[in-house]
Amino acid sequence: MSETEFVYGYYFDQGNGAEKIASLPSLEKNHPYWLHFDYTQPATEKWLNEQSELNPLVISALLNDETRPRATALNDGILISLRGVNLAPNSDPEDMVSIRLWCTKHKVISTRRRTLLSTRDIATEFDNGNGPQTPSEFIVDLTERLIIRMSNTIYEIEDKVSEIEEKQLVSSDYSLRAELSDLRRQIISLRRYLSPQREAMTQLLSDRISLFSVEEKTKLRETTDHLTRFLEDLDSVKDRAVVCQEEVNNNLTEQMNNRMFVLSIVSAVFLPLGFLTGLLGINVGGIPGADNSYAFVIFILILIIVVAAQVFIFRKKKWF
Repeated sequence: MSETEFVYGYYFDQGNGAEKIASLPSLEKNHPYWLHFDYTQPATEKWLNEQSELNPLVISALLNDETRPRATALNDGILISLRGVNLAPNSDPEDMVSIRLWCTKHKVISTRRRTLLSTRDIATEFDNGNGPQTPSEFIVDLTERLIIRMSNTIYEIEDKVSEIEEKQLVSSDYSLRAELSDLRRQIISLRRYLSPQREAMTQLLSDRISLFSVEEKTKLRETTDHLTRFLEDLDSVKDRAVVCQEEVNNNLTEQMNNRMFVLSIVSAVFLPLGFLTGLLGINVGGIPGADNSYAFVIFILILIIVVAAQVFIFRKKKWF
């Protein structure tokens, strides 16, 4: 994108079909429109500060790099910040992509840093003549697309936890614990980002915001219910992951205890044997059997008897 361009620009359909905005200098501000910018571009900041005629508070919010999901009524419009799951290749889903919007009855101005697939889909709809016809309808469409795109990510996490649950029934190793730790990190991150989004969606349904029609508020309420359901699913998956990780840890601990038990038995068996061989191996006078040719055989028989006695005692005490 060059410094003189925006990412997307369209006039809303007023009965004559949606039209692309050719350039910022040719923008007809009396015609409802949507402008989508990359806020990292110097031209974006320049246009917002010098030509957008927006409240400085709104401009600051549209250019802010760090933002939390929210929906705030301000004068005749709504300042909205939303997040979507990052579906770019080789990216972490919890690395959320954010979008900032200023919406009134006559315009929508949005900004982003990274590409958001939901806005690209809406732009494609505009090109095909099926885009939203009003700014309020645009917000309803965008929020619905953002939430729907989260479903695959959440379902994938659920499937991964189910796979690990099956694996740990067969055997447990440290790789399963590492996988569970990574999944729990993803779940916690998604939960932390999506909870404020539910609050923002709830604020859009507030009586203070009169931009939406009854039908549009019904759709927003349905989208909010979907988001709430996803959050509940994340809570459920998180609990399953915790239980599964505890089970894996218990299995690994049991495996370690079994190995230590075997080593303890081996040590207990050889401890008296080592004592006897060490005692008779000292180089001093008076060693019993030193002049007897059968002394070594007799000593081996004694050791065998000692081992047999130990095995008998261990089995009687049910140590193995």
